[in-house]
Amino acid sequence: MEPVYPDFVPDPADSQSEMESLQHDIADTAIFADSFETDIFDSHALVAGVDQGFDGDDAISAIVVMRDGHVVERVHASVPTQIPYIPGLLSFREGEAILAAFAKLETEPDVALFDGSGRIHFREAGLATHIGVTLDLPSVGVAKSLLCGRPTESLDDPLPVGSRVPIVADGNVTAPDGTVIGYALQSRQYDSGNRYINPLYVSPGHRISAETAADLVEGCCAGYKLPEPTRLADSYAAELTG
Repeated sequence: MEPVYPDFVPDPADSQSEMESLQHDIADTAIFADSFETDIFDSHALVAGVDQGFDGDDAISAIVVMRDGHVVERVHASVPTQIPYIPGLLSFREGEAILAAFAKLETEPDVALFDGSGRIHFREAGLATHIGVTLDLPSVGVAKSLLCGRPTESLDDPLPVGSRVPIVADGNVTAPDGTVIGYALQSRQYDSGNRYINPLYVSPGHRISAETAADLVEGCCAGYKLPEPTRLADSYAAELTG
């Protein structure tokens, strides 16, 4: 897969303010509503899991593509990073390796699940949104921690499996206040009250609504906390960086 919108690939020479401006453009182009041609819930749909790792200054992106619970393709790419770590701009640091990995795919995924945020981002342009818009690929962000936004109810107490708590925009997010930008999704939980599993933070990246993103992630969890495509991509990235 090659970028449909190559102008959204950042120039390492750009300043931080120029990169943040580019993120605003990406968010303006993103579609946070269901707009996919193939039924992504169909058993024949190709679902890609994307995870990243680092080996020194090299960013390594791992992609695992699944269909009906089976792996059909694995690819990876390693690219020297050209952009330093800047809070809120992590996707620009990792994006070159991710796009290089997508360029190696022989299959064309119907949807991609990213280890990172989508619309749950200060400028509504997290990793899943940046790469999803650049490739014009339906995409979902699956993060392990909450970057920004406000849960509509407390997440201090353990949630039962299957629970969803809306995450809404607040003063730290460019979306209108109160806009649902994602969900805290409890994909798995221990039966014991002595320990508990934190929820995932699921948000639309591109061409998917917040509700559909949560439905898809929940449906892809095969007894684990993480959806299977990103869980396997995480393991693959660990192999590559270990």
